[in-house]
Amino acid sequence: MALARVVAFDGVTKDRIAEMEREMGDGQPPEDLPAKEIVVLHDPEGEKSLVILFFDNEDDYRRGDETLSAMPAGDTPGQRTSVARYDVAVRMAV
Repeated sequence: MALARVVAFDGVTKDRIAEMEREMGDGQPPEDLPAKEIVVLHDPEGEKSLVILFFDNEDDYRRGDETLSAMPAGDTPGQRTSVARYDVAVRMAV
């Protein structure tokens, strides 16, 4: 079963999102991050962001969680306010 890691951030400016877009321009997650998909949602007025990372299985999730938890604060979109794990119940691309 696929798993998702959902992380909420505060203090995420438009400039920081633009910088992240440039950094992530190659379309591939870092080699030590076994995520299959990354979705970044941004509320520019509230300067809030949600980052959703999808993993194929428990082992990939665990490795990804370890990698992301060890990231320096300066590499994140803003101030992390929560981290949650979800089972991916339904996923559909249209």
